[in-house]
Amino acid sequence: MSTPGQPPAEANGDGNLPAKLGEERLTAPVVRTGMFGIDGTSDTSGYGRLVVHKPLPQSSSRPYGGYFDAVADALGTALSADGAGLDDAIERVAVEHGELTFYVRRASLPAVAEKLLHDPALRFEVFSGVSGVHYPDEAGRELAAVYHLLSITHNRRVRLEVRAPDADPHIPSVTSTYPAANWHERETWDFFGIIFDGHPALTRIEMPDDWPGHPQRKDYPLGGIPVEYRGTKVPPPDERRSYYS
Repeated sequence: MSTPGQPPAEANGDGNLPAKLGEERLTAPVVRTGMFGIDGTSDTSGYGRLVVHKPLPQSSSRPYGGYFDAVADALGTALSADGAGLDDAIERVAVEHGELTFYVRRASLPAVAEKLLHDPALRFEVFSGVSGVHYPDEAGRELAAVYHLLSITHNRRVRLEVRAPDADPHIPSVTSTYPAANWHERETWDFFGIIFDGHPALTRIEMPDDWPGHPQRKDYPLGGIPVEYRGTKVPPPDERRSYYS
């Protein structure tokens, strides 16, 4: 409660408290119910009752804040030197939770990666990794590769996200620019089925070479995998004993 002469709680930043942010999130549209194919069934995993609230994806407007504007300007300038602009290579820019994300067009990923590493105003020298994400409900852009980069020179971080459809799960490899991406891209192919064109040896890295499918996709079946040393199976969630109706 505010006292006389003090600004109200909202002006003091109480609107950013977790409880307040949680209330706002629950007013956002429901984009998904359930997960991993668990929908409308009783299951012990609990995923059948999952409800995801999320606003529709939007581009952040300038100014982005902090060093984010400087990074966007420097990337646009570097790309313009080769005859392409920022809008030609980047679908949208998002600033959320204090983090900067460039949504990169597939064909532009190698050029963007090269500029982020070599341009003196950018110098993102450290490739932290690439992860896969599967959005089965987003038709035409179901697969995503998410890259995390760090600039030691400027003490900055940036995230890249590239989308591809299930029907054409190809994304250019960045191993020629960031050799450290080699095993990360292999793992993302192994678990999500994203084919990184130009990779020197795109083979499985975790699962056996003859493993069917890609087990971290949300359409991959849960359970039913033989437990070899006991000769039993872990049943799928909708076939397990239910503890609630």
